[in-house]
Amino acid sequence: MSMNGKGCKELFDEVIDVGLCALCGACAGGCPYLVYHKGKIALLDNCTRVDESQCYEYCPRTYTDMNEVSQKVFGMPYGDDEIGTAQEVLMARTTDAVIKEKAQYGGVVTTLLALALAEGFIDGAILTKTSNNKAPSSFLAQTFDEMLQCAGSSYMACPVLERYNQIPKDNDSKLGLVSMPCQVLAVSKMKAHPPQNRVNINNVRLIIGLFCTWALSPDTFYQFLKENLDLSETKKFDIPPPPANRFDAFTESGRTSFELEQIRKFTMPACAYCLDMTSEFADISVGSVEGIEGWNTVIVRTDNGAKLMSIAKRKGKLQIDTLPPASLAHLKEASLLKKKRALSAIVKKSGNRSNLLYVGLSPRLTEKLLA
Repeated sequence: MSMNGKGCKELFDEVIDVGLCALCGACAGGCPYLVYHKGKIALLDNCTRVDESQCYEYCPRTYTDMNEVSQKVFGMPYGDDEIGTAQEVLMARTTDAVIKEKAQYGGVVTTLLALALAEGFIDGAILTKTSNNKAPSSFLAQTFDEMLQCAGSSYMACPVLERYNQIPKDNDSKLGLVSMPCQVLAVSKMKAHPPQNRVNINNVRLIIGLFCTWALSPDTFYQFLKENLDLSETKKFDIPPPPANRFDAFTESGRTSFELEQIRKFTMPACAYCLDMTSEFADISVGSVEGIEGWNTVIVRTDNGAKLMSIAKRKGKLQIDTLPPASLAHLKEASLLKKKRALSAIVKKSGNRSNLLYVGLSPRLTEKLLA
């Protein structure tokens, strides 16, 4: 039952119709009324079953008590650290040549997923897959080869959690999840108040969160790519760190680049209101290392994440090194700026400093970020 008596009508009124939808997929896949269609969540018919509706409850852009979620995930209130709760911050890269060939940067995500599968942590992982000249879609990978097919980034939003919602309620497979900050928050809300009409959320045993500044519309941006590239020959996309200021597409014949300003116009509107750059409620968060090619920044957050990283180190699956202090300082600065920009945008949208829309922060932290 929805705890607040709200359902899909309120979801559209408060989130989707006002540009806050992050396209996480938490509301789609398990409901006959809500579907993903052409880069948007569509309502097929009016739903009055608020007694069963959980689309509103688990949306990452409906009200979220950040302290409550943090208590559930970490056993402590939501803190002040710019990158969230962290046990360890380091840089790493895969030692697997096959993964390295397919990886976006250091191959850490695919390496950890493959290890988690081999060690029995998970039976499969819900990932984003881009193939067959199509826009990215959510995919349940259950073998190493399937995980390898999902390596790399498309930079487009994808309703990953739609695939989770499609899993039969009686399925007891242990799941991994690779997702963006908004999706990580949605799953964390589910863990705080477990769904009654979906597969057991406790089956999600590993959450690897990706760093994200913004995501691109899977409808309009994909159309742009189709008009400007032969996608059947495109192997990889990349946004190099500053001062490059470009979006790169790689094919067998070389690189095609677009000015980043051409690309930014396809950014999802909801990204302007997102505070989280580093997937703060994941078990492990992974991003690039600015200025150091071929390595990932890795934030180990939970005991579960630390256990997997320990096995990866012991078995030599990852090459580990210290993240340079300047890189960590820059990451924290960028994360803080994202929080400040997002909160300012939220206040501008609501018109009231006391109305932070979906964000439930302490007054002290709110004032600090708005200062």
